[in-house]
Amino acid sequence: MKNYDSIVIGGGMIGAASALGLARLGQRVLVVEACPPVAYQASQAIDLRVSALSHQSIALLERLGAWQAVEAMRHAPYRSLQAWENPEQVLSFEADDVGLENLGSIVENRVIQLALWDQLEAFNVEFVQSDSSKLVSISEHDCQILLGEQQVKAKRLLVADGALSSMRSQLGIATSGWNYRQHCLLINIELDAPQQTTTWQQFNPSGPRALLPLPGQKAALVWYDTPAQIKTLKALSSAALKLTIKEQFPQLPGNFEISNFASFPLTRMHAKSYVKDCAVLLGDAAHTIHPMAGQGVNLGFKDVEALLESIAEHGKSVDNFALANYQRQRRRDNLLMQSMMDGFYLGFSNDNPLAKGLRKVGLNLAQKSGPLKLVALRYALGLAPL
Repeated sequence: MKNYDSIVIGGGMIGAASALGLARLGQRVLVVEACPPVAYQASQAIDLRVSALSHQSIALLERLGAWQAVEAMRHAPYRSLQAWENPEQVLSFEADDVGLENLGSIVENRVIQLALWDQLEAFNVEFVQSDSSKLVSISEHDCQILLGEQQVKAKRLLVADGALSSMRSQLGIATSGWNYRQHCLLINIELDAPQQTTTWQQFNPSGPRALLPLPGQKAALVWYDTPAQIKTLKALSSAALKLTIKEQFPQLPGNFEISNFASFPLTRMHAKSYVKDCAVLLGDAAHTIHPMAGQGVNLGFKDVEALLESIAEHGKSVDNFALANYQRQRRRDNLLMQSMMDGFYLGFSNDNPLAKGLRKVGLNLAQKSGPLKLVALRYALGLAPL
């Protein structure tokens, strides 16, 4: 039986980042992943699944040695973030407000994963491709996992296999949550306009409409709406969908053509516990959130950062205090962000005249709040308060 310091279930962005951080601490790590990422080629179409990385997430990738590889592939920095319900009343955040060159960057999930995997190979992290990891035993001191016919053992088990985590279920960790009354349609387009540097979002009672800059003359449109409406939109031809976008979206910067599109449902989930014995949940295995503010992957990277800091303080031995400290810190912060996003979702998902009046006053106060607006921006970016 092979022995490791840590086994990481899930080699996506969060699992790969945590595995890399542990390897850089000198640990022997095994990563278990069902679907390795497809190698990058510059000629490939941009993926639909992208993430809006915050300044803090990019800083973590830099410390892990992976951001240079992202830059060598492709990403789209953005300098400005705008949100509005009424186009005459825009809430705007600018990189200059916090003395940064950019607020963040839009990156394909696969590009982030590939950059991390390159570093994992450099640190001789072991991989097993498997979609059927079976928990054999677990205690406060170690765990045993069955991968096909191979049994492996480790002092610590990191669970990062996504919102539908099989390992979380095997651990018996319960969750709470619900499905939002919205689905999301992602639409990649090619513009006849220069590289975009602003990401924006318009609130509508049926759901927000948003634009995310992509590398080059490309962008991603995000359309939140009722499941029935998204199903109708998804059934349209590209030509018919383009006409509908022109009718129902804010004006886009120039003409455009649709490259591809797909949809997915929106769910809110939170694990009742992040820790069981020597196992710990991270990222979507622990929590999912409404994606309107693009905070999902950033919360996951905050999980990684907090766990690595706790483990670095306590060494290779499994220390229950280290895991409990991670859970105490991250569960509270994740719940706060989930609640904030739910507040936006509920507050903007109706046509009630009183609610509309309150939204108008709230957005106006937020834009003119000065120091409070700066505090909110620094929190979203993961910057230390002034």
